[in-house]
Amino acid sequence: MEPKKSLKTTIYDAILESIFQDQYKPGEILTENALVERFNVSKAPVREALLTLCNNGVLKNIPRLGYEVIKLTTTDVQEILRFRAILECGCMAEYCGKLTQAQLAKLAELNELCCRKEDSADFRTHWQHNEDFHLQLIAYAGNAYAYRALKRSLSILSRAYAQFYWDKWTPAVVTLDMKSHQPLLVALAAGNLKQAQKYLQEDLQDFGY
Repeated sequence: MEPKKSLKTTIYDAILESIFQDQYKPGEILTENALVERFNVSKAPVREALLTLCNNGVLKNIPRLGYEVIKLTTTDVQEILRFRAILECGCMAEYCGKLTQAQLAKLAELNELCCRKEDSADFRTHWQHNEDFHLQLIAYAGNAYAYRALKRSLSILSRAYAQFYWDKWTPAVVTLDMKSHQPLLVALAAGNLKQAQKYLQEDLQDFGY
């Protein structure tokens, strides 16, 4: 049985989900009082959740006004994607040519989820599958610090993904978004590092904003 989430975590998750669902838009101001009323709780867990969201770069505290939902800019996205290219391509050198058939099969399974038609109408589910695919890739490098760094980058990009795709999402985006996964897997199976890195970089360039 999973441990029961604290009030702070429950509120944190609910606010973040509201941002993903475009209920709280970039630039919108959230207030403690409104959130206390929404969740029917005391101010303490709401304030804790808001401070954590600020620390994670989701909100910005504006004294005497409230908490602004941070809008991710094109520059923000480009910088994170460049960081990911350096991080993921570098880590790929640690495992390319060394993956077992079971590890390659796991990646193929995750890629199938990324391309699954029944999930194509929901960009959040699609993003989660894509995130799982990339985290599994970097996990094979055996570097916990790199894994955490990628996970944090993906968390930030997930908001940009929602911000960009909320009113533009169509199932056709899935095909375009995942087109580099299969050739990447072929290159990894062949132990071709240069090709694998090329397709990984192309995959990152498919991020629209």
